[in-house]
Amino acid sequence: MTSPASASGLDAAYHRLHPKIQRWIRDQGWDELREIQARTIVSVLEGDRDILIAATTAAGKTEAAFLPIMTSIADRKQAGFSALYISPLKALINDQFRRLEELCESMEIPVVKWHGDAPQAKKKKALAKPDGIALITPESIEAMFTRRPADARRLLGSADFIVIDEVHSFLQGPRGLHVASLLRRIDAMTAKPARRVGLSATIGDLKQAARWLRPTDPHRVEILEAKSDAPELRLQVRGYIEPPDLDDPDHAEGGAGTEEELPRRIALDSIADHLFETLRGSNNLVFGGSRRTVESAADRLRRRCEKSNVPNEFYPHHGSLSKVLREELEERLKDGKLPTTAVCTSTLELGVDIGSVKSVAQIGAPRSLSSLRQRLGRTGRRRGTPSVLRIYLREPNIDQKSGILDRLRPNTIRSVAVVRLLLAGFVEPAGSVPEVASTLVHQMLSVIAERGGIRPKPLFDLLCGPGPFSSISSSDFAGLLRHLATKEIRFIEQAPDGTLMLAQEGEKTVQSRSFFAVFESGEEWRLTVGGRTLGTLPITYPVHKDGLVVFAGQRWIVQDLDEQTKTLVVAPHPGGVVPRFEPSGGEPAHDRLIAEMRAVYLANDVPPYLDDKAQELLAEGREFFRQLRLERRSLVAENRDVHVFLWRGSQATAVFSAALAMAGLASGVHDLGVSVSKIKESQLVPILKKLAGMGAIDPATVAEFVANIQAGKFREVVPEDLARALWARRNGDVVGGISSMAGALN
Repeated sequence: MTSPASASGLDAAYHRLHPKIQRWIRDQGWDELREIQARTIVSVLEGDRDILIAATTAAGKTEAAFLPIMTSIADRKQAGFSALYISPLKALINDQFRRLEELCESMEIPVVKWHGDAPQAKKKKALAKPDGIALITPESIEAMFTRRPADARRLLGSADFIVIDEVHSFLQGPRGLHVASLLRRIDAMTAKPARRVGLSATIGDLKQAARWLRPTDPHRVEILEAKSDAPELRLQVRGYIEPPDLDDPDHAEGGAGTEEELPRRIALDSIADHLFETLRGSNNLVFGGSRRTVESAADRLRRRCEKSNVPNEFYPHHGSLSKVLREELEERLKDGKLPTTAVCTSTLELGVDIGSVKSVAQIGAPRSLSSLRQRLGRTGRRRGTPSVLRIYLREPNIDQKSGILDRLRPNTIRSVAVVRLLLAGFVEPAGSVPEVASTLVHQMLSVIAERGGIRPKPLFDLLCGPGPFSSISSSDFAGLLRHLATKEIRFIEQAPDGTLMLAQEGEKTVQSRSFFAVFESGEEWRLTVGGRTLGTLPITYPVHKDGLVVFAGQRWIVQDLDEQTKTLVVAPHPGGVVPRFEPSGGEPAHDRLIAEMRAVYLANDVPPYLDDKAQELLAEGREFFRQLRLERRSLVAENRDVHVFLWRGSQATAVFSAALAMAGLASGVHDLGVSVSKIKESQLVPILKKLAGMGAIDPATVAEFVANIQAGKFREVVPEDLARALWARRNGDVVGGISSMAGALN
């Protein structure tokens, strides 16, 4: 860590900058540099290390990185881009381009947006004479490697700096593996690797982030963490109960017709009432989780505006909406002239500049502290204004048929636990990534396409070792190559001299437009109205002519559909029952969160931020916890099942479930533990005692009992034995604790 900057240090940092940048700072009306900016200026201009900048949203991280970088590259004459800026979102690139364009122009440093929606003419000009700064997505780098390999070396291979924005979003998931691999490949084509500068607002483990940024030498990464000056937090958690016999509240969200047609209101209707009454007249963000919830909530809010004869202020925002609709909403929020509330998935969680919003709301109990902190960073950004957070939690109606888990009110308990951890400053570190083998397949195909062929040893050396594929041994790699060359897969083939080349299926896969991204996009239908594209919709429920869908915050009737082009021609429709179009999935829960949930059950305090209904739900959950005597016991029988309360996070719970499968038992996982099917407590106890007495358990043995073990876009071509070996390595520490977990049960 560098030491905090003094007032004289701030002034000294300013005078290190290029004179034209100093003039630009004065023109902006800045009184002084922020501390994190001054410290970064010194680190960039005086040192040669990589840098990780951790600071809250709107703390000036972009300027902290680019003011000294532009000073450093101002007089560079070498051909090729001087600096690359890699972002997970096109919208973020567009936003940063607007922030940098004027300054770059004054410095006579070219800057170009490089993604699928960026103007082709500007990219062609940069191809002819690469210079300055390129703002680019991982997928565009991938496309350049596979389609324009000579240009990739010419454009990317001489960069002095690579800036990676929103580093926390790359710490887990296949996209993080992909970006780390692309960085390694860019390094391989340079005489002197570029310095890496990571930017992030929310990181639970800064050393983990440093290891991701420079896996070969994490000690070379200088961590600059800004002083936290968090605004006052105003918080409310509101509780809602679904109506009786509502088997599928998610389906009911999309199934609401006009209010007169509904036999009963669901919780989302009451939530929409409160959002409408509370948020009208100001700028806000409402995070709905799934696209289905986002669309259903936005539709309800729009109809409330119509019913009250007031202009609509509520609009959906998610990845399937067309670029035009998304950008119109982002611009409206940033402009601030019209009151606007965006009902969104995680699309507005990252740092796209939409100005400061008055409040943030979340529909559903949070599971991730990292996401919640990122979202909360959107509000309270103006000095002297508080951060405002509302959490709307939903619980099922309780009757004689209700199960034990519902009666424990876990959504309410989890909301209180999340708030406790939020106030304590906890952020969970990134979890392990199960898509390693799948992403490696993608990168193997990409390198073979880029090089036009490569021998196995150089391919292994390029991709493996410290970094995203460090868990892959040379024997794993050789086995994967053999598997991809089989007549069933036909992804690669080997020439007589040993060179690896793309085979028939590999060639077809690489040529596909969907190849550039490592994440799965699924089958989506394009929605058009009057020749205008609204966006794309993942449909997992039957759709037919004259059927209804909710999209872009409105209801549409399907006038025509084309199976071949996956196109729905739609027209506006006022009401009716609409189909479900998306399954919902939950984020994994960290060990600390589940432990905090148990602490909430055991406590007696009533947090003042809970509304009356949430207080009732908290009291119900705690009372039932005590009735079950869960402070003293871990096993509870219900009908033909036994619930095992483990109080561990998602990873440990899943591993324990696999260990039970090893013992011949079928179980389902939930937040509080596992539910073992068709067994009596008297039968389960000796099995748990046996597990407790086993001592060290071989992870490979447990891996044999894990279902659906392959993961990722190319999971179907990943050999099962490799998937199981990687699972065992990834979960080895947790497997090592199975015996003690079983021994602690009583």
